[in-house]
Amino acid sequence: MRYKLGYKEEKRKQLLHISGKIAKKEGFNTTGIDTFMKAADVTSGAFYSHFSSKHDLFKSLIAAELNQSISMWHNNPHTKPEEWIDFELNRYLSISHVNLAEHGCVLPSLATEIARSDLDTQRAYQTEFMKGHQIFVQHLGSEERAWGVMCQLVGAILMARSMADDTVKIMILESIKKSIKAMLSC
Repeated sequence: MRYKLGYKEEKRKQLLHISGKIAKKEGFNTTGIDTFMKAADVTSGAFYSHFSSKHDLFKSLIAAELNQSISMWHNNPHTKPEEWIDFELNRYLSISHVNLAEHGCVLPSLATEIARSDLDTQRAYQTEFMKGHQIFVQHLGSEERAWGVMCQLVGAILMARSMADDTVKIMILESIKKSIKAMLSC
């Protein structure tokens, strides 16, 4: 059976999108290929026409997810640093981002799995991550500020997700927003 031109590329994007949602919600290492492929409505055998291994899927998924974040940061409509960071703080530090991990950033969900992965995966992750980091450097004016803000953002989502009560989750998010704004005003 012959497929339309571009079918395989579109199917791969769909597989990455669906696998990313599942991995961010359930964890990557604990989810089998069959689960990813069933959610995408393809056979497990079809998996190998898109990825050479589960490891290859993980690296590809990380790159796709980070590229999505980078695109969002690039598309922030503000150019003034204060307005740019306010927009990002409000977008990232939201209760919906906490409660809907499958629709959010890959970092709070999969950073520990990336940290436990092989050096090749960590290098691929670092290469993509640094592209996003440079956007923060550009808008915040320094490497240190960029690292400080990015780490606080990811940590706040991770901590808020570990809480049972939405009131506590919101308190964490609002506290980090104030903390970041105070750090940046120094």
